[in-house]
Amino acid sequence: MIEGFVALHLPPNRIAMTDSASAQEQPHAAPASAPAAPVVAEAAVAVATPESVAAPAAEAGAPQPQRKGGSRRGGRNRRKPEGRQAPEGAAEGTLQAAASGAASRAPQRVHPALEQLAALYPHLFGAVFRPLKRGIFQDILAAHPELFEREALKVALGLHTRSTRYLQSVAAGDKRHDLQGQPVETMAPEHVHHALLEVYRRKKARATEDLLPKLRNRMMAAFEASGLTREAYTELVQGRDEAANSILEEAFAEWAARNAKDEALLRAFEASGQTLEAFADMYGLVARTVGQQLERARRLAAARVQAPVAAVSAAQSD
Repeated sequence: MIEGFVALHLPPNRIAMTDSASAQEQPHAAPASAPAAPVVAEAAVAVATPESVAAPAAEAGAPQPQRKGGSRRGGRNRRKPEGRQAPEGAAEGTLQAAASGAASRAPQRVHPALEQLAALYPHLFGAVFRPLKRGIFQDILAAHPELFEREALKVALGLHTRSTRYLQSVAAGDKRHDLQGQPVETMAPEHVHHALLEVYRRKKARATEDLLPKLRNRMMAAFEASGLTREAYTELVQGRDEAANSILEEAFAEWAARNAKDEALLRAFEASGQTLEAFADMYGLVARTVGQQLERARRLAAARVQAPVAAVSAAQSD
């Protein structure tokens, strides 16, 4: 049995539970640009008209008329060309490029209502975002009826909950919080799953590495935290996006392979009669890693025993 385990064993994959938020994330972009930005953009467009861009090129590429009486060959009496001045459009092109760069670097303006919310509830809208309880919109309006306009608050909360930083807190499996900052509700598994996918899509566009392995690990961590069976979880989170469904199936395949290795390790360990340290040393493994694998195998075995009991209890309650 031990020899079979050695042949099958591979180092376990580590599960990354959370990702650090991007330092350049701008979570609360207002639906319209800042007042100054359109002015700069309009000025840039006015400078960069086709005529102003094409004129210097036409002047530079146009043939120069020959002077009468001049020799076709170079000679002593040939007039030297006068120094050409810089095309008039060159300075305008420089200004246009500078204006475009300034407009692109201009920071996006935070929605005024979100600035007010961050001042009132820094534990929810401040440096660290927390998932919000259902009905938080009505709670805010009730607490500050004179401060927030209904439609403006609705837009602000929509921007907030669609920001990457907020989605990262949901993907981490954090609980929903009320206005006092107290956790009041567990995040639904399907919300965690879809937040994981959306954060992955956004990071993928600028990533320099393959993020799929980390996504699959986090999917399985979310699945295990849900306490659901594989079938129930799949039915709950699968949608019409075939690519996302394929990633989930790949994650489950890796999860099953890892579980098989963990169970083989547990059987070999129990058959050896050795301590954890002696067993790990015998096969050249890290004792801490072996302990984690054994713990996962024991949890899986316990879950399999409890699943029929939970099913019977649910049937009786119905």
